Amino acid sequence: MNWLTSYVRPKLQSLVGVKEIPDNLWEKCPACGAMIYHRELEQNYNICPQCSHHMRLEPAKRLEMMFDDGKYNPIELPEVKEDPLSFSDLKDYADRLKDARKKTKQDDAIMVATGTMGGMNVVVAVFNFAFMGGSMGTAVGESIVAAVNLAILQDAALILIPASGGARMQEGILSLMQMARTTMAVRKLKEKGLPYFVVLTDPTMGGVTASFAMLGDIAIAEPDALIGFAGARVIEQTIRASLPDGFQKAEYLKEHGMVDMVVDRRQIRATLIRLIDMLRHPHPAVEPVPLLRKK
Repeated sequence: MNWLTSYVRPKLQSLVGVKEIPDNLWEKCPACGAMIYHRELEQNYNICPQCSHHMRLEPAKRLEMMFDDGKYNPIELPEVKEDPLSFSDLKDYADRLKDARKKTKQDDAIMVATGTMGGMNVVVAVFNFAFMGGSMGTAVGESIVAAVNLAILQDAALILIPASGGARMQEGILSLMQMARTTMAVRKLKEKGLPYFVVLTDPTMGGVTASFAMLGDIAIAEPDALIGFAGARVIEQTIRASLPDGFQKAEYLKEHGMVDMVVDRRQIRATLIRLIDMLRHPHPAVEPVPLLRKK
């Protein structure tokens, strides 16, 4: 064996040989089945160009599209006791946390950031459904309380964007307590007269829906988002009746007064800027006309 076979030939083969094609270049739309090139999907904010189905969006990308010039400052989340109940089912809760952190590169199911939208100070908290289904444990509850306190400190509007299956069962009653804690935190924010918005994304379920997620000054939902407390199958078994078509979907809830607006993801930033400006700087749409006095 000489340098031709040991060096030159492998070098040539690496230059002209067949290269492996990554298996994540195309995404299949779960709604219409269309195959979408990954770059096209990213440029369209994870919205199917064929049927406009809104797929889930990573928290970092969500924050980037919300803030002015895509710039924001993430805050360090409060530390909490991990696995407070030493819970174990088919797998230890501590191991589930390690796997979720490795998968998402996040400490828990929420990110909180501060910055400006339309030049106005805002605090935004975004859930990550990829982290144990976006479930709400003590870390999420503490983070929401921290987001509220930061909004009060900065005299800023607060925007919460949930994507969650509800309470985190591995933390038992401690998880359920976060419903009350987050509700009281929102009340504290409203007492200060600061705007509070919730953007309901797919899915928003369980204890998240039953607490802070339905307390926004204006409830905004993404199209076709699943929003509710219990699952449709559980409800049907309980009431022993069939549910209407589209039950628990954003459009159905809007028709029945549970949601104020259903807004395309690409328009949410502009919509929120307009609403924040209206609540923080109320002014008439037109100049008032002076009354003419009779002589």
